Amino acid sequence: MLPKLISAIVLTVLPLANGVEAQAASSQNQTLSEVQIQEALEGIANTFRQWPEAPLYHWPEEEGLEYESVMFPSEDGVPLEGWFFPCKGSNKVLIMNHPRLFNRAGLPSHIEPWNTLTAPSGNNIDVNFIPDYKILHDAGYNILTHDFRNYGLSGRANGVLYSGGRYESRDVIGSIRYIRSRPDTRNMTLGLFPRCMGGNAAFHAISRLPEEFEGIRVIVTPQPISANMSTRVDLERRGIPLSYMEDLDKMVFWRTSLHLEQYSPIPAARSVTIPTYIYQVHDDINTRPKDVQAIFDAIPIPEKKLFWIENTTRRWDAYLHFQQQPEDILAWLEKYMN
Repeated sequence: MLPKLISAIVLTVLPLANGVEAQAASSQNQTLSEVQIQEALEGIANTFRQWPEAPLYHWPEEEGLEYESVMFPSEDGVPLEGWFFPCKGSNKVLIMNHPRLFNRAGLPSHIEPWNTLTAPSGNNIDVNFIPDYKILHDAGYNILTHDFRNYGLSGRANGVLYSGGRYESRDVIGSIRYIRSRPDTRNMTLGLFPRCMGGNAAFHAISRLPEEFEGIRVIVTPQPISANMSTRVDLERRGIPLSYMEDLDKMVFWRTSLHLEQYSPIPAARSVTIPTYIYQVHDDINTRPKDVQAIFDAIPIPEKKLFWIENTTRRWDAYLHFQQQPEDILAWLEKYMN
């Protein structure tokens, strides 16, 4: 079962959409029978309910960080687990979370079964989020980071499905309420640093409960993504006609009760009125630049910035970008958090 699942996710989450590889795949898939196409679509749809879960591969001790292991409820009561990093003398706190497949520690893509999953797109590297927390802590921020529902050590919910940020938005609300309930953080200046799926979740949360975000100063989010775009890219890579998007949409709906268009964060982004910094690998082979541009353009305020990471097609490079080049993001945070 696991090899079949990994094979499906390899082709779905991390499609090969560039250069010779894409041309070769397209050429091979021109001979796909109707049965083979339907099997491929079923495999894609199944990944909205199944994925290999990752352990907390890295821990704060690796960077000498003091921390608390914390537990708190999501908006709907799902138990969430995370780490709180106190910063003595600071009155600023950031809430951070993670992309799909990952958890608060990162993703050990360099070992199995994640190596097999990520190698075709060049993403088979160890993504360690602990250095991010170290940089932000040393810059004067308290930090709360947590696992989303269905990831890491947090509770399982909603049939263990991927909702593109919809149900995960309840965890964003829970994390904000938790920070505002702690005696030592309730009066602190608050900002958000959600990643990928976490960015989608933050946008959905803002669109549902804008009053919960009053007083939040800033958002920094790498690589929000629309599943209706990433699945389209996947079909193109396989050489499957885009006319099959309707079939795929039905299959996803049968598994999740959500249509692919509902996985786009663009409508929710229209509700964002908090200064927002988005950064993205421009040539990321999982999506197209126009999707991220559309998400950015939907944010209806001038206090926003879109930074493109160039000279790579590897999506995971964006998740390492902050720890390699933190200066611009730290300046953005300082501008709005002080």
